Amino acid sequence: MYPIVVVMLDGLADRAHESLGGRTANEAARTPNLDRLAARGSCGVIYGVGPGRAPSSEVAHWSMLGYRPDEFPGRAVFEALGAGQEISPDDVFAYAALRPTEHRSDGIWLTGRPRRGEDEDDASALVAACDATEVDGHRFTLTHLRRGEAVLRISGGADHRITDSDAFFRDRHPVLRPQPLVPEAARTAAAAEHWTRGVIERLASHEVNDSRRVRGLPPFTVITLKWWGRPSAVPSFLERHGLQGTLIAASPFLRGLARAVGLEALDAPEGESCLRDLEGRLELVRQRLEAGDTFVFSHLKATDEAGHTKDPRVKQRTIEELDPALAALPLERAIVCLTGDHATPAFPEVIHSGDPVPFILAGPGVRSDRVRRFGELDCAEGILGHLRGPDMMPVLLNAADRPLFLGSRPTPFDGADGYPAILEPLI
Repeated sequence: MYPIVVVMLDGLADRAHESLGGRTANEAARTPNLDRLAARGSCGVIYGVGPGRAPSSEVAHWSMLGYRPDEFPGRAVFEALGAGQEISPDDVFAYAALRPTEHRSDGIWLTGRPRRGEDEDDASALVAACDATEVDGHRFTLTHLRRGEAVLRISGGADHRITDSDAFFRDRHPVLRPQPLVPEAARTAAAAEHWTRGVIERLASHEVNDSRRVRGLPPFTVITLKWWGRPSAVPSFLERHGLQGTLIAASPFLRGLARAVGLEALDAPEGESCLRDLEGRLELVRQRLEAGDTFVFSHLKATDEAGHTKDPRVKQRTIEELDPALAALPLERAIVCLTGDHATPAFPEVIHSGDPVPFILAGPGVRSDRVRRFGELDCAEGILGHLRGPDMMPVLLNAADRPLFLGSRPTPFDGADGYPAILEPLI
């Protein structure tokens, strides 16, 4: 049996651009190492959730790591865990964001966000001013994280099935009214709306905002809420897949996700050179394999950020810059998967999209198919075909000689994909 390594290039996939000759950034990029990897392994494409579905990173990762939608606790829970907070299923969590606004005839519109460094002290003071309030038996507690963003914990019998007040597209939609998704959540939704209106009143007259107005700076006048959730008990990665190991990432929510499923989280900040960042991650992969990990997951956000520039040439250059590091993949000693969680097209009208993402599997015993170049169209011709997120772990476990024989039931853990490492022998 072999260990498994996943190299996750966030937002890797793209759409075809006229400026690139009708190709995606992956197809236009000069990537000799990615081409060699594709030629050596089995290829396909993957949809984090399903064709045409445009998932957030946390939803796609949850699916691709072998966890079901009904088990998903919400990104705010991951953010809390990533910040080192203790959580309880008795509490509900939402992600809170302090923002400047503009009142228009059709509502309150977001106009920006706190600036890194310059606005940090003001943002921290304003978030603190809105902490520890109670509405209809619900207690609202804020823990500031960075730049006016915070984790909101709601205790007192709250329900997490609430719509977001942050519509994400701030140029298209105003701040929204929280609404219940089910009748049982009506009380919490009403309390969240009351809390939001109270925050707006408190911020409007706060001395920090008075000082900002005097200095010619925009006041921060609302706190939006999104990513509602509640902690839930799920089988650990060891229980579900028979694997133990590490998740390497810079994002706090990914470190929180790792903690939620029992993987060790390694903080790997991203700097000015995406090549050095990837080289550093692959060195950590080598070290973790030496330490005996059977699963190592490395995440890099650079490709996603390149897509968000909406310049396909930037994304093409980023992929080309990353390519040299991939010569160091541990193909002789591990099953290696290189893919992305979703498409982040360099198109201005979308954040993420539901387009197919290249997927390569290589390593000992993995057969070479007829694909010889890396890219969406080329990989789609590979032997693995079209995969969905929940297919990833079974495909990897199978290649690593670790598949659970369906017909055997040696473990009580729901949804197991691999042979369990935790068994109860009869003594």
